[in-house]
Amino acid sequence: MQRAEALMEIIHERGKRGFPLERLYRHLFNPELYLRAYGKIYRNDGSMTPGSNQETVDGMSLKKIQTIIDALRHERYRWTPVRRVYIEKKGTPGKRRPLGLPSWSDKLLQEVIRSLLEAYYEPQFSDRSHGFRPGKGCHTALAEVSESWGGVTWFVEGDISQCFDRLDHGVLRSILAEDIHDNRFLRLIDGLFQAGYLEEWRYHETLSGAPQGGVLSPLLSNIYLDRLDKYVETTLLPVFNRGARRKPYLPYMRIHKAAWKLEKRGRREEARQLRHQLQRLPSRDPNDSGFRRLHYVRYADDWLLGFSGTRQEAENIKGLIGRFLRNHLKLELSDRKTLITHGRTRAARFLGYEIVVHHNDAKRNRHGHRSINGQIGLKVPMDVVRAKRKPYMRRGKPAAKLERVHDSNFQIVARYQAEFRGIAEYYQLAYNRHRLGSLRYVMERSLGKTLGHKNKLSVNKIWNRFRATWQTPGGPRRGLQVTVERAGKRPLVARWGGVPLARRTTRVILRDELPAVWRQRPAELIDRLMSSRCELCRAHTDVEVHHIRRLEDLPTRDQAEQPEWAQRMASRRRKTLVVCRDCHGEIHNGRTDRQGSRNWALESRVR
Repeated sequence: MQRAEALMEIIHERGKRGFPLERLYRHLFNPELYLRAYGKIYRNDGSMTPGSNQETVDGMSLKKIQTIIDALRHERYRWTPVRRVYIEKKGTPGKRRPLGLPSWSDKLLQEVIRSLLEAYYEPQFSDRSHGFRPGKGCHTALAEVSESWGGVTWFVEGDISQCFDRLDHGVLRSILAEDIHDNRFLRLIDGLFQAGYLEEWRYHETLSGAPQGGVLSPLLSNIYLDRLDKYVETTLLPVFNRGARRKPYLPYMRIHKAAWKLEKRGRREEARQLRHQLQRLPSRDPNDSGFRRLHYVRYADDWLLGFSGTRQEAENIKGLIGRFLRNHLKLELSDRKTLITHGRTRAARFLGYEIVVHHNDAKRNRHGHRSINGQIGLKVPMDVVRAKRKPYMRRGKPAAKLERVHDSNFQIVARYQAEFRGIAEYYQLAYNRHRLGSLRYVMERSLGKTLGHKNKLSVNKIWNRFRATWQTPGGPRRGLQVTVERAGKRPLVARWGGVPLARRTTRVILRDELPAVWRQRPAELIDRLMSSRCELCRAHTDVEVHHIRRLEDLPTRDQAEQPEWAQRMASRRRKTLVVCRDCHGEIHNGRTDRQGSRNWALESRVR
């Protein structure tokens, strides 16, 4: 079998050159791809969530991989209907969206397929697409807008109505068939589309849409919407981008020339008045019919256009995209969310930010030019700040979160800090990031009251007890600090405060990859699984991996009463334990003594 890295490199090179993929199905027989996929997704919370057949990552083994490969080899693999649940839709209280929960075997196979398709399609995707792609994200999309969209007049905020639920299976299959010349692989994808779902244990067919909640869904949606990217880049941008520079604005040039003549004659006061008039006029013709600029960016099903031209042309562009989506991709634009916004008078919304076009005739640079005019500004929306403050307030004032008083002081402080840091870091590109100061104040007061309610102390006494100062790269910072001492180990420290709210002016470097210490864990787990040795009874036999969702789920924290398998997982801080089938059965049956486990396992083998 070919090495996984070498195979991915070959497929990536074919995608870069635009060559079709042939005989792709046979690569699904490579066990190394499944081990690689297992090492990537076993840490996900969803891996311990059962689908319609109650199968989870717990009990993962080489035998399970071989079973999947054998079924694929004889084309007997059947996708399991996903279990559908409903979760709250973010930003729209009271509304819920469906989420599918596939079985573990389906997740594993989807991850293998995803890795193969991503290696092929990633070099073909547009640079203007930022959703669900390695090395890209919300910040890269917003940075592109703020850095290269200067001078736009109109924003077209695009939103596709129920995009992921309405992806047409026939269109998606035809897109895949253009690049993948392998009928066995396409039949496997057809089976995934037609697997259906179980809702309240009743079976329903899936007539459209990507498999919700599946590992493969984001990539399939990108493959589908890449047609929209290509249409905009090959059809709309060449038509609506013309002219190297706007022509000079004649009223401005006349007044500028008159002021220059007055200065030559020594009539400086009159020239100064004329130059004040120039500050209220553009130097370049804003209605130059020979100059147009169109910009485009997309994140998942949300896209944004920036246009320098007339509103009528912006309406025309919106109509062209709507017709393309309807006629070629069988999708519809949401009339309520697809808006045309004048950038200098109103703010557009994209990825949770407000986007404006700066205009200030009074602000000039050292050369006397109005440098801020036409520049893009990213803002924190005030309605977002108010919405983020609301959970920490009651009757208009900061209040304690009583549901957290049962946690430790360390957990309370750490959770408040993590919640505020997440919001502050997401809005690091906003020039009014300081507006989050009101959120910080409310959360700080809520934190003090929560700790006070737990410890039966006033807020002032809480600050007197936990106040601390520490050094950061930006200088000393003050806040609350809780320290948990540990015998023979470094103490655990949770801090509130020290998160700067100054705008970050340097370009954002997206780091989605896990730290090196965690990247080694998947390879270590695979090595432990491949060793075929039980980590409890030390027997060399077929082994399985016992998984838990969290270390807190271990039976007990008391070392004297804790089972040996739990002691091993706790001491190594691992959520996995490689065991033989007998020991795995004992773990789930509640047997706790190691000697009994060993004797029972040996006796069963003798029988």
